Amino acid sequence: MTKNHEERKILKAGFLGCPGLQADIQEKLSGLYDGLVSGKEAFTGWATLPGRDNSGELSRILSAASKIRKDSEALVIIGIGGSYLGARAALEMLNTWKPDPDGPEIFYAGQNISGTYHADLRQQLRGKDVSLCVVSKSGTTTEPNIAFAVLKDMLIEKYGKAKAAERIYAITDPTAGSLRAEADAEGYESFVIPPDIGGRYSVLTPVGLLPMAAAGADVESVLAGAVRAAEPDLRAVAGSVAATRKALIDSGKTVEVFEQYEPSLFYFTEWMKQLFGESEGKDGKGLFPAAVSFSTDLHSLGQFLQEGNQIFFETLLDVKELPRDLTAPQSADPLLAGKSMNEVNRAALEGVIAAHRAADIPLIRIEIPDLSPYSFGQMVYFFQLVCALTGKLMGVDPFNQPGVEQYKKEMKRLLRV
Repeated sequence: MTKNHEERKILKAGFLGCPGLQADIQEKLSGLYDGLVSGKEAFTGWATLPGRDNSGELSRILSAASKIRKDSEALVIIGIGGSYLGARAALEMLNTWKPDPDGPEIFYAGQNISGTYHADLRQQLRGKDVSLCVVSKSGTTTEPNIAFAVLKDMLIEKYGKAKAAERIYAITDPTAGSLRAEADAEGYESFVIPPDIGGRYSVLTPVGLLPMAAAGADVESVLAGAVRAAEPDLRAVAGSVAATRKALIDSGKTVEVFEQYEPSLFYFTEWMKQLFGESEGKDGKGLFPAAVSFSTDLHSLGQFLQEGNQIFFETLLDVKELPRDLTAPQSADPLLAGKSMNEVNRAALEGVIAAHRAADIPLIRIEIPDLSPYSFGQMVYFFQLVCALTGKLMGVDPFNQPGVEQYKKEMKRLLRV
């Protein structure tokens, strides 16, 4: 694909049944964006990340990824929340676009505290050559901390301490925290989570790029897509989505339902749930983010969405070009026989829109060109910007998460008993 061809493939947004916007909103959004890229606000490094010269770091990432692919039949990504969801969203989507039979099998750990899950994972890894990619700013977050300890011991038992260290890649704070101290002491190859970028905004840093590269994804194209999304025309589209979301909040909506019709976008909407929920849900404000997979969830939630309590609006991720298809055979229902499955899926999508519009449900339609790395890069930066601008419009800080700490304090109190 040529660069010019890629550049024509940009995200688009449409608004059905949504409130009109205030006349001065674009000027206000422009001021908010200027604040994000000024470098004067905490945790806004992601906003200028696409324009930075990261060639040296990218070279290191690609070299480490090449070593992982050479050494390993399995790569375990250890992290939780923003330390893992972005990478998983990328790998699920990009493997659909271009499957990589030559790369390591990808596993995930530290995203829960289930002993059963991690015991089963250890069993699945037996007999395989394994590398670990552990992602944590502090190194003390419970879920990845315990998973890393379990899997590190497994590597040491198999390879010995020195050889095990060569298979561990740490992505962490540049100077502080227990994982940084361990990485320096043991000689793990390490990469930095920039101090001015929070976890849920870190997909385009080594947090997401190293796992993507190890899995064979074109990370340079991902970054090019992010650069494209940061240009004025797409920034304006993101601003319109943010302003529309705020207008829907003001109209009384309290839930946003993220919808996709492609299973490979499941973890992208999981990342969106964290991005929007953790960024906006504070001070008694924000939308509750829900994610549904259609047409599957039409058979469980379709009735509620069509005729239930209208406290929600919908944000649809509509992929326009898909990499593969099948034709329904003649043995299928006569209405379906001879039609492509993607054609039937498209009919479901358009049918749901028509039915929900008849019920006066507002809908924001985000048209995604395809499932390529270039589109993924656009999507990440675009939704990060939508989220940050909406938070600013609501009057909340979209970059902190003070409420998350409360359950951690209670859990630690119980463990000390």
